[in-house]
Amino acid sequence: MNYRQMGERVYIRIDKGEEILAQMVDVCRQLHISAATFQGIGACGEVEVATYIPDRQEFLPHVRNGMLEMISLMGNLVTGRQGELVQHAHALFSAFDEAKGRIDYLGGHLKKATVLYTAELVLVPVQGGKIGLRYDAAAGIDVWDLEA
Repeated sequence: MNYRQMGERVYIRIDKGEEILAQMVDVCRQLHISAATFQGIGACGEVEVATYIPDRQEFLPHVRNGMLEMISLMGNLVTGRQGELVQHAHALFSAFDEAKGRIDYLGGHLKKATVLYTAELVLVPVQGGKIGLRYDAAAGIDVWDLEA
């Protein structure tokens, strides 16, 4: 992984075999970033996305291996209730299914993505403040705490 801060943005290249979300959190720690948004593209070899099932308050995982084009990655990093960095990302991947002669798609809440070739991300740190998390009983999940 390599990164460079230029102006208010941080440009990150994540290399083969590295896990995208872990590398992004590492960059934030190194640069003392407590909240940011990000987006990216790339090619992954193993991904896990999930679909949230509200009735069960759990995620249904979907794992896929092979040549997966990361068509879109977007998300944010904020500071959790214990002071830890918490990421929330959604991603869309495509894969060519040779047997069927078509492209299949896989998308959802990104849990893990290991780079097959490279990934290129742009991280935009929040300026002049911090975003935390708080539990929202009505939604049944943690949401942004903009008072943090």
